[in-house]
Amino acid sequence: MGVSSTTPHLLRAARGEVVDRPPVWMMRQAGRYMKAYRDLRDKYPSFRDRSEIPEVAIEVSLQPWRAFQPDGVILFSDIVTPLPGLGIDMDIAEGKGPIIHSPLRTQEQIERLHPLEPEAALPFIKTILQALRSEVGDKSTVLGFVGAPWTLAAYAVEGKGSKTYSIIKNMAFSDPTILHQLLTKLADAIAIYARYQIDCGAQVVQMFDSWAGQLSPQDYDTFALPYQQRVFQQVKQTHPDTPLILLVSGSAGVLERMGQSGADIVSVDWAVDMADARARLGKQVKVQGNLDPGVLFGSKQFIRDRILDTVRKAGNWGHILNLGHGVLPETPEENVAFFFETAKELNLAGVKG
Repeated sequence: MGVSSTTPHLLRAARGEVVDRPPVWMMRQAGRYMKAYRDLRDKYPSFRDRSEIPEVAIEVSLQPWRAFQPDGVILFSDIVTPLPGLGIDMDIAEGKGPIIHSPLRTQEQIERLHPLEPEAALPFIKTILQALRSEVGDKSTVLGFVGAPWTLAAYAVEGKGSKTYSIIKNMAFSDPTILHQLLTKLADAIAIYARYQIDCGAQVVQMFDSWAGQLSPQDYDTFALPYQQRVFQQVKQTHPDTPLILLVSGSAGVLERMGQSGADIVSVDWAVDMADARARLGKQVKVQGNLDPGVLFGSKQFIRDRILDTVRKAGNWGHILNLGHGVLPETPEENVAFFFETAKELNLAGVKG
């Protein structure tokens, strides 16, 4: 058997090989729309327990794998998971997201942060990723999961999610020296964390810069892009063959900049037409996405039409089929199943490049 016949589909497409159909997975594919997940959540109400107790996190990560056989199985985690390992105390409130108990507002607090030692701080990650790899074998690709420096800084400084980001923007625009110090420390920690995930079995790593879309393009160039690059460069130094994906929520205005981050694959949301995204990013950048998660509330015919539209526009090279963001909690499970079935029946031979 040749190499490509045993290398999983998503990994081959992510490396730029020509494949017979686009690989497919779904952001937030483990979660609230699945009854199996809700049952487990009743038993383990704390998100940190669900994501940090290995057997629970393994079970949650594998629920969509067993149900739908996606081409990507992603570590069930949160972007703030490594923060306690730097000395940033946090919790994750159900339905509300991360809470940072002592938000970082001063130089002294930032100076007290220490480098991440993942073996000591995050031993459960190794157990989870190794189990996922052994469970899916070469039938699927195991994805790692990290937050980006700007987004982690936004949580650490604001103390929680925000609609306006006024506290971190105040720091960015009035005392940027402190913020750059924090972003540098976070970037180095995330690079260590991403490398650790790869060493533990992640075959592709997706970095979520969820809040970078809240920045103007010129501020993205100052506070987001250089630190995305810092992470990706460090990871590429030690793990040059591991494909890296970048996601920014609300990224229409910064799409070209995402292509300069050093990521191999840019995740595109549904506010941009996929053909336009391809044109804007250029031929050499691979893409992921970009169905509106709301499409999964439509009829089967509607879902099929939208999948075909995206796949035609993305062309026959370097595309991972996905939603533009996470699957919504009320989505019917049978529509998720249909999404995966339809995607797996595609044949790129009939798709124009």
